[in-house]
Amino acid sequence: MEFATFILATQRGYHQSSDSVIRNSIEQAVLSEQAGFRTAWFAEHHFNNYSLVPSPLLMVAHCAGLTSTIRLGTAVCVLPLYQPQRLLAEIGLVDIVANGRLELGVGSGYQQFEFDRFGVNLDEAPAVFSEYLDILLKGLKQKIFSHNGHYTQIPATAISVRTLQKPTPPIWIATGSSKTMRRAYREGHNLFVTALHEGLETLGLLRDIIQTAAVSEGKKVRDAKLSLLRCCYASNDGAEINRYLDNARFQRRLSEALHQRRQQSKDGYMLEEVPTHQDLSFDTMRKNLPIGNINRVIDRLLEEIEVLKPDQIAVQTQLGDLNQRTMLRQIELWGDRIIPAVQKSLGQPDT
Repeated sequence: MEFATFILATQRGYHQSSDSVIRNSIEQAVLSEQAGFRTAWFAEHHFNNYSLVPSPLLMVAHCAGLTSTIRLGTAVCVLPLYQPQRLLAEIGLVDIVANGRLELGVGSGYQQFEFDRFGVNLDEAPAVFSEYLDILLKGLKQKIFSHNGHYTQIPATAISVRTLQKPTPPIWIATGSSKTMRRAYREGHNLFVTALHEGLETLGLLRDIIQTAAVSEGKKVRDAKLSLLRCCYASNDGAEINRYLDNARFQRRLSEALHQRRQQSKDGYMLEEVPTHQDLSFDTMRKNLPIGNINRVIDRLLEEIEVLKPDQIAVQTQLGDLNQRTMLRQIELWGDRIIPAVQKSLGQPDT
């Protein structure tokens, strides 16, 4: 069982500067290595405060110079928003400067607000994603490649800056689609999934979807690595837990607004936080998630691992305007207490 940190770099209001949000995210990634996390993941979003990281590859490249062992991942590069041939060269460069530590997460994207501003049709995103992933695989594996597709045509092309990891860095696909999961199993990619703030029942349903996708391709679930993105928080301080829950709910409200194509912004940038019928109470979130005192978090993680059987838990760290010192203490707590306890309970060596 591996543990990772997932760094969204959200800005909850103008009381946080963009500079502080980015620097806090970098500090969390560096501390994640010191605490013993296997991977630090960086998101990609544009044009609003939901996430301030426009290029996870840039974050990987920067943090590569500040770390030495932790894997550094993109979660995810939104493929329809790129020129795939340019992205190929950037992937090669970043894997080199990271000394072969790049984990390449890719996805189709979901936010209408972003796609409109790139002039890309969100309704075509799954098809564009599929074609662009084809191009990435060609460019990573072939010295000279060409492509004649529906969305782009590329003459015989050689990528001059190639990845250290051969034939490719580990490729992770973020998806809830059974069709895309089947492709991951067919081609040997890994899966990045989430159950949002839901509980064990949803994790069980997710496991069934993954199982069906694997079997349909003649594979076993374990033939692909599985990472679960999860909001987790350990503390004996009820007020501190509530602050984490409040920021987690804030993040979900913004995500839902962007997903449902509702723009809630007076100044074109800072999205307004609006309660919705999908909001969960703090009590329900505490019940559903690995949140509470240390023992509760450990026990809940073990329950979730038993149901979903992931290879990695990606812990949601930087959320909204949660105090940076508090978040750094949380990362250290996971390294000192929670990760070793979970590893021991699973009969695995502490890594």
